[in-house]
Amino acid sequence: MLRYVVMKYTGHGMAFTLRQLKFFIAAAEQGSVSSAARVLSISQSSVSEAIRSLEDDLGVQLFDRLARGIAITHKGSAFLRHARQILADVATARYAFQPEADEARGRLSLGVTSLVAGYVLSDLLARFQRAFPNVGLSVTEDDGEYLEHLLIGGEVDVAILLTSSIQDRMALHVETLLVSPYRLWLPLGHPLAQQEVIELGELSGLSFIQLRVGEIEESTRLLMQSLEVKPEVIFRTRSVEAVRSLVATGAGVTILPGMVYRPWSLEGDRIEIRDVSGDLPSVQVGLAWRRGAPLSASAANFVRSAQSTISNH
Repeated sequence: MLRYVVMKYTGHGMAFTLRQLKFFIAAAEQGSVSSAARVLSISQSSVSEAIRSLEDDLGVQLFDRLARGIAITHKGSAFLRHARQILADVATARYAFQPEADEARGRLSLGVTSLVAGYVLSDLLARFQRAFPNVGLSVTEDDGEYLEHLLIGGEVDVAILLTSSIQDRMALHVETLLVSPYRLWLPLGHPLAQQEVIELGELSGLSFIQLRVGEIEESTRLLMQSLEVKPEVIFRTRSVEAVRSLVATGAGVTILPGMVYRPWSLEGDRIEIRDVSGDLPSVQVGLAWRRGAPLSASAANFVRSAQSTISNH
């Protein structure tokens, strides 16, 4: 089995597997062992054992075990960044020995929407640039509708966006790489945090913080309308960090796609995340390029790199 070896600061050696890292990342992103097991299509015991072994190897506690679910610790949150980077390096290594990688040149024009730029783009660009350092890159950020226009006009080679919102599917080739369901964000100690899964009806009457980002605003509006008792939206903002801070301090709760979840606000307060049963929307993140036009070598390499990056996320 392939093993990624690191050293403790004390000088003692230790080793952990890529499989353990993948399971740890899934548990951190899902907020519970059972949800991680569902996403990974494995048993809960496999996830639990992988996390315990990883904690033993590292000598730190990655999660607090709660009555219902788990909560990532400060050290766990710090290690999460390293775990993602390790898997990123492994994905990049797949290209390192391709004879054409260092020689590959040319230019690549990418489009990206604002939400995706903040949570997906950096990994995609970093891994592609490490694998193909001589390809010139330009990136345009705009809304999805305008990016479709740029793709059809040939002004952008590939766009990274919410594929669930693409309108002109006849003119574009669309490949979804990541599906991110909506989940409930709660402050630490909220009564609903005692449950691993919250019923949709239990959201009625709660005070909500609403993120006003065009890519997900319509889905969020439809979700709010579906509740029998409409929630009181006490604050609307275009800042995800503002949402995090307000939820963490108990001003209200929110429902957002899991991909934008982070367990800590800027002030260092913890945010809980829980599944909600019922017919909730999800966002799909992926790639789009013009149908009927061959991809350049640089664009084709980017598509392959993105496929590998997100599959290991």
